[in-house]
Amino acid sequence: MKKISRRSFLAAAGVSAAALALTACGGSGNSTAASSAAASTAPAGDAAAAASDPKVTLVYAEVNPLDTIVGQTGSHFKEKVEELTGGSVVIDVQASGVLGSENDVLDAILGGSTSIDISRISAFALTSYGCNKSKLLSIPFTFENRAHFWNFANSELAPEFLNEPQELGLPVRGIFYGEEGFRHFFTVKPVSGIADFKGLKLRVSNDPVMNGMVEGLGANPTVVSFGELYSALQTGVVDGAEQPIANYKSNAFPEVANNLILDGHTLGAVQAVITDSAWNKLTENQQAAVMEAAADTQAFNADLSETAENKVLDELKSSGCNVVDVPDKTPWQEACAKVISENTSDQAELYQKLLDMKA
Repeated sequence: MKKISRRSFLAAAGVSAAALALTACGGSGNSTAASSAAASTAPAGDAAAAASDPKVTLVYAEVNPLDTIVGQTGSHFKEKVEELTGGSVVIDVQASGVLGSENDVLDAILGGSTSIDISRISAFALTSYGCNKSKLLSIPFTFENRAHFWNFANSELAPEFLNEPQELGLPVRGIFYGEEGFRHFFTVKPVSGIADFKGLKLRVSNDPVMNGMVEGLGANPTVVSFGELYSALQTGVVDGAEQPIANYKSNAFPEVANNLILDGHTLGAVQAVITDSAWNKLTENQQAAVMEAAADTQAFNADLSETAENKVLDELKSSGCNVVDVPDKTPWQEACAKVISENTSDQAELYQKLLDMKA
């Protein structure tokens, strides 16, 4: 479906965004290559010359706190943009969901609001706006490990996903990929395996893939906004939820749901999108600088994510969080077989290409 029909994007910007997806990397050894390759296909303009251009402030929405992986990623993007433009472009990072949930922000910017210019979103967030390719990135147990995801993000297939909103006429364009670690369930009462999920009320964001996954585990999907999740866990509205490890800790969820089971059902693939109206505020020099900063930020996220996640997991264990390992994920995969089939059958060939990119 097409919720928005308006299309106004520059061809050069589309090529640049595609280059960023093609040059995503999984470690510091590839960071220079990623940045230089993206810069070589950036919009016509001179990033270094952007310092003398008119000053522009762009509002960047982030639902999580600044100390999370995605929060640090947003801060890095801000620093690089302001450095490369000599301060002519200022990124105003509004974190901790002060501008609303991901869906609230997307509804606003796709509806024509100009109060938010850039948003870091989960890859599947655009699914409800017709981006079916993006849905494949959130299918349970698609990516075996981080290297598998970055193989995709560094492939010729990646631009098909990153540029899908533009193809549908949505007034946003992707500027970089990232990930925030694998997502795991956490609960108020201890759980040791799938059997313990039967009948539990698990928070979902009303995404059909997530709903189907929760139902496959024998639990009841319960829609609660992210901003209300802490109180919902505290008051018993829900019995559990799922998040990447760093977000789980930073949002203080262990205070009300101190049981974490490492099922790793999906990798938290993310991207940043900029609105057409914001893009068109920038000069060609500023556009070039933003895309160069985006390439650098993508590499930064690849370097940061695993190290940061491991550190947080150690801190959780030390603080007394009940962390349960899942050495055999086969039963979990089998429980999700229906939702996987239902949400990939119409794109079976494309989905198989993703699976074939295993590290």
